Amino acid sequence: MADADARRVVVTGLGVVAPNGVGAAAFERALRDGRSGVRAIPRMAELGFGCRVAAVPPDVDEHAAKEFSPDLLRAMNSNHRYAALAALECWRDAGFARPERGDDRVDWETGAVVGTGIGGMDTIAERVVPMTDAGEVRRLGSAVVEQAMASGPSARVAGLLGLGNQVTTNSSACATGTEAIVLGAERIRSGRAERMLCGGSEGASVHAWAGFDSLRVLARGWNDEPERASRPLSASAAGFVPGAGAAVLMLESLASARARGARIHAELLGGAANCGGQRGGGSMTAPNRTAVVRCIRAALADAAIDPAAVSAINGHCTATGADPGEVRSWAEALGCAPAALPPLTATKSLLGHALGAAGAIEAVASVRMLAAGFLHGAPNCEDLHPELAPFAGAVVHETRAEPELRVLVKAGFGFGDVNACIVLGRWNGV
Repeated sequence: MADADARRVVVTGLGVVAPNGVGAAAFERALRDGRSGVRAIPRMAELGFGCRVAAVPPDVDEHAAKEFSPDLLRAMNSNHRYAALAALECWRDAGFARPERGDDRVDWETGAVVGTGIGGMDTIAERVVPMTDAGEVRRLGSAVVEQAMASGPSARVAGLLGLGNQVTTNSSACATGTEAIVLGAERIRSGRAERMLCGGSEGASVHAWAGFDSLRVLARGWNDEPERASRPLSASAAGFVPGAGAAVLMLESLASARARGARIHAELLGGAANCGGQRGGGSMTAPNRTAVVRCIRAALADAAIDPAAVSAINGHCTATGADPGEVRSWAEALGCAPAALPPLTATKSLLGHALGAAGAIEAVASVRMLAAGFLHGAPNCEDLHPELAPFAGAVVHETRAEPELRVLVKAGFGFGDVNACIVLGRWNGV
């Protein structure tokens, strides 16, 4: 039994910095209430963006000021602050005390995979490039490298908590946050770590969003109605709403969790990641549907879960033209007719798309829904896309109780034709 427990992975901590709630409790309330985190961003209008709304976590500087010293705050950009706040909440939620400053102990059994999609773009755009071009290199400051490097958030978390196992940053576009969970679970299951802090972070930066606006994949038609702008599965969807934030989950071997009497939120039953090779209809910006189906099926196989046992789906669903194809892929992967597709919700309807952090934030939402027995609604798809008419009965429009929820599947699909999928099980104490 002990050996089997060492290979099982459970979730013992949650931390989130989301556009509609900072902290897991506030985030869950916002999900239940259907409260959006999308708002108008005047700077986007000033810069001539077609999309002038975004989803950015509120009051983060105030939260950060309560947790971090002035010298540490000066060393952190928005990406670092989001990641650090989410990791610290997760750490405490898992039952650990924050190390005191000067504590020289190292936790060799705990590591981290904290991914990011674009990273320190705000630091690069607002400081590195203009100051370098102006010949002011000496004025860049001592923290500019750690703020700009992609691995900055994971390194920051490791330093805050004294982590001594593998600490790394993955980056797989919109699949990043979900993939980080898959990677962390693999390390625990292989016996190389007892605990891994896994998730993703993405800073708030108009410079990170500008390229997407130029591609015309951001929502442009709802600038005067921000809360209606993020419209996954909708016929009137016109692109995604850019977002920012972070989320971190504590993954832990069941043996370790039981040994220290930890509270368990859910079990991570399995996961998978793959790439479509940009073949078969896949490209740098579009998914190979065969790869999507294979990824979902591989995650279910890894979890030893029959597709018929899936209780609900939290889709990637970005509010782009890929949504109908994604839903069809879910049905194909689960081997079910459209009318038999399990309930489907889309967290991005309330959060926009936080890029490298999206999968992690949505994984926290999935864990909370599974543990508390509810599904949050996906507003703004009252005009369901016509191609999704056969699946209409599966779409969750309003928050509802689901006390029999047992298995929830969450996936992320990203630029580069990359995919990641996790299977979460409700913890029953066995």
